[in-house]
Amino acid sequence: MRIAIVHKDRCHSRKCGTECIIYCPRVRTGDETVIIGEDGKAQVSEELCVGCGICIKKCPFGAIDIVSLPEELEHPTHRYGKNGFALYGLPAPVEGKVTGILGANGIGKSTAIKILSGQLRPNLGNFDSEVPWEEILKRYTGTELFDYLQTVSKKSLKIASKPQYIDFIPKVFSGTVAALLKTTDERGRLEEIIPLLKLDAILDHDIATLSGGELQRVAIAACLARDADLYFLDEITPFLDIYQRIAAAKLIRDLAAERPVVIVEHDLAILDMLADTVHVGYGKPAVFGIITRPKGVRVGINQYLEGFLAEENVRFRDTQVVFEKRAHEKGSNREDLFLIPSMTKKYDTFHLTVGGGTVRAGEVLGVVGANGMGKSTFAKLLAGVETPTTGSVETTLKISYKPQYIKAWLLYQSPTPR
Repeated sequence: MRIAIVHKDRCHSRKCGTECIIYCPRVRTGDETVIIGEDGKAQVSEELCVGCGICIKKCPFGAIDIVSLPEELEHPTHRYGKNGFALYGLPAPVEGKVTGILGANGIGKSTAIKILSGQLRPNLGNFDSEVPWEEILKRYTGTELFDYLQTVSKKSLKIASKPQYIDFIPKVFSGTVAALLKTTDERGRLEEIIPLLKLDAILDHDIATLSGGELQRVAIAACLARDADLYFLDEITPFLDIYQRIAAAKLIRDLAAERPVVIVEHDLAILDMLADTVHVGYGKPAVFGIITRPKGVRVGINQYLEGFLAEENVRFRDTQVVFEKRAHEKGSNREDLFLIPSMTKKYDTFHLTVGGGTVRAGEVLGVVGANGMGKSTFAKLLAGVETPTTGSVETTLKISYKPQYIKAWLLYQSPTPR
């Protein structure tokens, strides 16, 4: 069994010599293994393809992927059109437990959540027409997912979800934090949730003015305050410091005693703290993804780090992820590269004091602390983005700076020369 993926955003048949067709050995024998569709994009017949990989190497834009899969993965759970991404397997929510999903980006975790939440009906690989629920349930007869999907098919399941990307919230809601949370307080638990997530101080703030960490905590609170049959949380840790992550994890654990929870998370420590079982997701990003059956949390995390799934007898990564223990070097003779000066930065409502220090060549220097303590301001001072109120940063070094919050800038070119 093999699947062929054509990345349509990279395929430009009018700008190439259609090498995928010219060099295909099956096309040379007269088969229409590769054709150009009506949309001007290449289409690969998975039934005729022999998996030689020539088209992958010859395509000047890297638009084609051919992947061989085990025969037991012949039937996908969902596929996004001909030569589109394919997902195999689904996580199984369990009453009274937190089910974790662990895996790289682009292998279908969010797609799985959309299916379980009823936003997306699985097509079982049949993308030409809508698959009836009777056929879907027949596929899952005798599995732990049958009862759950039967409930989804009747649309009698109420879902509360916290999306992965939270920057859209100010675009769909205008008003204060208090006004937003009031619309979600279906369980009457906001009085407990607000202080634990330390939202008291921003209740009167406009949603549009919130930082990433504040918006993340508001999104978590809004999800957990709803009265639902199932709760989905897609990545709770971005923008949160360790104290805020632990507070959110405690709220989720308390909720799981009453309702099933499914969480997607990359922070292994928080996942270990939160989840009762883990599904490992693996595959090739944007090509295919496979969701394993449930595993014990420690077993799932360790197998993910090792890159080898023992029960499935599958190695999905060539190298292990190893956390090495490193001791500080005694009497290091590394060159002093940059002297951090003593300085201050004063704003109307915040005052940062920097005590000074040294950065040495070949050294990775970590800055740790809770959100709102001035770490980003400290980085901006060193990079020259901000100017100190007292003291000065003097260096001949060229410093590259990656900010915490990314903004998209559009560059416009004048159509007429000036």
